[in-house]
Amino acid sequence: MKKTNLISLLILILLGTTSCEELFEYHPNQIRLESDERDLTAKNLVRLQKQNPGDTLRILVMGDTQRFYDDAVEFVKQANTFENIDFVIHQGDISDFGMTQEHKWVHDIMEHLKWPYLTVVGNHDLLANGSKVYQKMYGPLNYSFTYGHTKFVFVDTNSREYGFDGSVPDINWLRKEVYQREDEDFTQAIVVSHVPPYDADFDGNLEDAYQNVLESSKKVKLSLFGHIHNWHSNHVYDNHILYHGTTTVKKRGFTYLKVWADGFDIQMINY
Repeated sequence: MKKTNLISLLILILLGTTSCEELFEYHPNQIRLESDERDLTAKNLVRLQKQNPGDTLRILVMGDTQRFYDDAVEFVKQANTFENIDFVIHQGDISDFGMTQEHKWVHDIMEHLKWPYLTVVGNHDLLANGSKVYQKMYGPLNYSFTYGHTKFVFVDTNSREYGFDGSVPDINWLRKEVYQREDEDFTQAIVVSHVPPYDADFDGNLEDAYQNVLESSKKVKLSLFGHIHNWHSNHVYDNHILYHGTTTVKKRGFTYLKVWADGFDIQMINY
């Protein structure tokens, strides 16, 4: 048998005994995750619940990483210089185009944090089949948990990506989460979203209902968001709720948030 024919035969045998999935990247929108890249929200919540929260919670808030990988690396370096942080919040737009690889690259950076990190979905994370990527890699688009004296409510507010069809944000779900049930024990609730309710990418028909639910709950004093790639901190409506926006990592900034039973303190950190 000629040498070239032997080589061809060996290649055919190799292809026949090896999964093509391992050899070729079929499409940039396909979802291929390792086991340690799946269900990251649940895994980080397990880590979080193993910690003992103090009277004052200490949280770092950042976001809009998109393609700003070097800036995200620098954030992690800066974050790891802080002491006694409970967890980190990523305000969404993990990716730029909703592709699996983008999410993986950012996780490869964020997993070097000393503490658990939790995410809220951003509008860019929903592009292409990004919704499926996010849910497989992180988990539900809406979720909540109580840590110490405070309940944290993470809600999808990316209305434009749903054609402003009245379904996002899910007002009924939000109401159930910020209103205290008999089986719950928390002194305040903090709402975490990507798009703020007064932004053009938020469904204007739901703006009043959204902010009324937060106000009438009597539990929400603070709502965190990203999206605008700038700092913004203001009582937007005629009530006691502060809407605080954290700038993008591209502009080298993050929020240092301290939370106690009946209040909070915000520091805007530039690095």
